[in-house]
Amino acid sequence: MTAPIVILTEDALADADVAHLLSLHPDMTCTVLVPADTDQPLLATVLDDLGLGDVAGALRRVRGLEPTPTQARTTAHERLETSLARLREAGVAATGQITDDDPMPTLAASITDTDAREVVVITYPHLIEDTLRTDWASKARARLQVPVLHLYSGTSVLG
Repeated sequence: MTAPIVILTEDALADADVAHLLSLHPDMTCTVLVPADTDQPLLATVLDDLGLGDVAGALRRVRGLEPTPTQARTTAHERLETSLARLREAGVAATGQITDDDPMPTLAASITDTDAREVVVITYPHLIEDTLRTDWASKARARLQVPVLHLYSGTSVLG
């Protein structure tokens, strides 16, 4: 068995994500981190929604219909449980936890605690953050001493 990896994802892992991870690390063990992201900048998230064709999502955000912190934690918990179930169904030994808005402190602690060899960040494309290199993967690459792979959710496209 190889050293564990840490997966940071903003949504539940799709079956395609699990398949891609297993093609890279067939005998992996992992820790999954899902932030309860309640502090998203309005302009950036509206542009992301519009860039992905989610006009309804953009309108919800502009109207101020953002989830409460309690709703965000509930959603993060559901995403984590779904991700863990999909990994375990594929035979992966997986644990996980919900993080605060800024997942970097928990990510750094998880790497130390598990002696992880790599971080895999799985997100949707984020127009502004990806362009300005303020996305989670870029932050992790700048702060951590392990390789960081950034995949876009549900695809094999590298971020």
